[in-house]
Amino acid sequence: MEQEKTRRALAFILFAVLIDTIGFAIVLPVLPDYLMALSGVSKSVAAAQAGWLLFTFAALQFLCGPVLGNLSDRFGRRPVLLASMAAFGVNYILMALAPTLAWLFVGRAVAGIAGAIYAPANAYVADITEPKERARRFGYVGAAFGLGFILGPALGGLIGQLDPRAPFYAAGILALANFAFGWFALPESLPKALRRPFDWRRANPLSALLALRGFGNVLPLVFVMFLYILGFQVYPATWTFYAALKFDWSPLLIGAALAVSGLFMALVQTLLVGRIVGRIGERGAVIIGMSFAVLGMVAYVLIDHGWMVFAVSALASLQALAGPSLNALATSRVPRDQQGALQGAIASLNALGAIIGPLALTQALSAATAEHVSHPFPGAAFALAALICGAALLIFLAVERRAPTPAPAA
Repeated sequence: MEQEKTRRALAFILFAVLIDTIGFAIVLPVLPDYLMALSGVSKSVAAAQAGWLLFTFAALQFLCGPVLGNLSDRFGRRPVLLASMAAFGVNYILMALAPTLAWLFVGRAVAGIAGAIYAPANAYVADITEPKERARRFGYVGAAFGLGFILGPALGGLIGQLDPRAPFYAAGILALANFAFGWFALPESLPKALRRPFDWRRANPLSALLALRGFGNVLPLVFVMFLYILGFQVYPATWTFYAALKFDWSPLLIGAALAVSGLFMALVQTLLVGRIVGRIGERGAVIIGMSFAVLGMVAYVLIDHGWMVFAVSALASLQALAGPSLNALATSRVPRDQQGALQGAIASLNALGAIIGPLALTQALSAATAEHVSHPFPGAAFALAALICGAALLIFLAVERRAPTPAPAA
């Protein structure tokens, strides 16, 4: 019976992450045309607008990540998760009704608040999972994220041809359906004896990060996560514009390519994370994942034929080893009653990366492809992202060289 409860609870968490990702990715194939239609600008200018749209989403996530994480440490994971899922449903309906670009920004703000679900969701996974199994289950969470990037772009590319608002209605219905499922199927994972009072000082993003200084080498690991996420923003922020500018792809082809990329990522996180971590440990998996992240970004800079995108996406999918393994390393160095605070801090740093990354990367793309540029360079954002992820890998190697060597997961 206990295993059945755990299975249903994990299913809810994975579906919540899946729905969040679908809602984010569903608009990507039509985003260039959608923004151009709403504001009447060129693709290059629309890329810069997309950066500000992502900035709005991430800024709210940055502020709310520690709040939701600490609320889950105080009141339990269940009420926070259910409230966030209900907010998702309302937000997608709001996005579907957007008549102007300003309304779209309001919708992204609401999504940013609800998008802080990752903190209590990851804390829930840590609650119900033995330490040696966490990398594998965090891999499942990552796979749900990857699957969202399969279904979201595919739906956006197909349904968006009929009506760009229809995918948002679909995502809203899915979110509300998962809320109903969670209401009956999601038990609380944090016993009352392990809960702690809510403290606004901990819920402040900066304070949440500084509080991690007492947990061994956690803070350097979280900083590496930040840099990795910063570079990874090149995909959600610029990839659709990169494909449209470099290869003149349609929304349907962009959606198909994103779906294939998401499939590769999901396969790596589902089938390889647990096996590779079991053989070489979390550290080795992080090194492999981040190395392939850099290689993939460099490849996007160099390719000059559209079919090569699919080969590069297969190569770059091995970067999916990095996130779950970094998270597993961090959780192993923090007490159980602090997992919500840890995940809140991670969510805030990830959101900070999603604030800075889209602005820097979209502005780089926009500047390198503006109408007055004699030799447009659509790969500019990927070149910048490769430098950022390369720096993250070097810092990780330097930090972990001095850390005690843990045994590989069983």
